[in-house]
Amino acid sequence: MAAFYDEAIAPVGVNIAQFSLMRTIARSAPVTLTELGRLTELDRSTVGRNVRVLEKMKLVALGRGKDQREATVSLSDAGRTVLEDGAPLWDAAQKALDDRLGAEAMRNLRAALDSL
Repeated sequence: MAAFYDEAIAPVGVNIAQFSLMRTIARSAPVTLTELGRLTELDRSTVGRNVRVLEKMKLVALGRGKDQREATVSLSDAGRTVLEDGAPLWDAAQKALDDRLGAEAMRNLRAALDSL
């Protein structure tokens, strides 16, 4: 399934994991790496590595939180553009899966994935 979504959003230059992480950042920014890990259910070191890749791509910006020891992350202008341009691609991929699998199968699939 990841490959299906990766292909769908490839035109914006990120993969599905990066796009999903950016969506979480957009909803919560500025967010600490620790909080981002909690929101995405990933450990802090994994989140840190993924954020560094996005930072090198100039899609996120790192800052300092209230506690100066903790980094915060937010989307850059380029990151917001990727999300804006990627949203219709994501929606089209969702619709294509719904059409291909049917609404009931998609509900069951989402429920199964949520239970993981």
